[in-house]
Amino acid sequence: MEKSFRLFSGSSHPELTQAIAKDLRMDVSPILLSQFSCNERYARIEETVRGHDVFVVQTAGPNVNDDFMELFIIMDSLRRSSASSVNVIMPHFGYARQDKKSAPREPITARLMADLLSRVGLDRLITLDLHADQIQGFFDEPVDHLTAMPLFIKYFSEKNLKDLVVVSPDTGRAKFSKKLGDKLGAELAILHKTRPNHNVAEVVNIVGDVAGKTVLLVDDMIDTAGSITAGLDTLRKFGCNDEIYVACTHPVFSGPAIERLSNAGITEVVTTDTIPLPPEKQFPGLKILSTAPLLAEAIRRNVERRSISSLFF
Repeated sequence: MEKSFRLFSGSSHPELTQAIAKDLRMDVSPILLSQFSCNERYARIEETVRGHDVFVVQTAGPNVNDDFMELFIIMDSLRRSSASSVNVIMPHFGYARQDKKSAPREPITARLMADLLSRVGLDRLITLDLHADQIQGFFDEPVDHLTAMPLFIKYFSEKNLKDLVVVSPDTGRAKFSKKLGDKLGAELAILHKTRPNHNVAEVVNIVGDVAGKTVLLVDDMIDTAGSITAGLDTLRKFGCNDEIYVACTHPVFSGPAIERLSNAGITEVVTTDTIPLPPEKQFPGLKILSTAPLLAEAIRRNVERRSISSLFF
């Protein structure tokens, strides 16, 4: 593959960028990132990018506002350095849960983030498992919306789980859960929940049979783990096996999430590295799958002008 492009990393997840670069057999290009005493951000590109396609890895981590602001500044630096194109790899797209108005006088912040990225000079976004598929339509630029499903299929297929049922936490994830269940030869169940407030979920019913089954509860992200623990309580009431697996693409793990997941009696929590997890956010039974090969392949095919539709699964 011709190395006519450059790969840069923001400060949110340099380990993932290094893993992508290793898969591509190239180096991460040098960039100076710093912060003034007043907390303003600074970025300086330390090699020429004139006429080159540029890929910037910056996920939305625990400091989501700083991550976005730093990304905007990096993109502006690249534009002013005459980069041919600026392609953003944001494995976890922040503010994706605010994709519509659910109450009067609310913002649609996911659209705002899309507008800001476009205004700064975005040419392409590469991301994984958006909270809502329609967010792709917020962009005028191409969006490569990848999914971690192939990683979950490979991992759980090798376990050869018996009497497996894939459980969707709500109707919004039913399509994803159905595809995953079909690939694993599993049945589907759907939890019916309500949200009386932010980060509060109440599960009121289950559509499908989980009695005597091994459960795989799958979601796009786990934030405070309130939905997960409420769902598990209901699944146990309906008679599922003690062997319970939870899978999510984005391990936000905020607030009481670690304590809840550690004490929920889950056999294994399987997630990806779209968000970095420091040691204090890791616990027994946690398995982290790498997204680097998938993201590297998306870059490779974009650079070589090849189709990436097979990566959408």
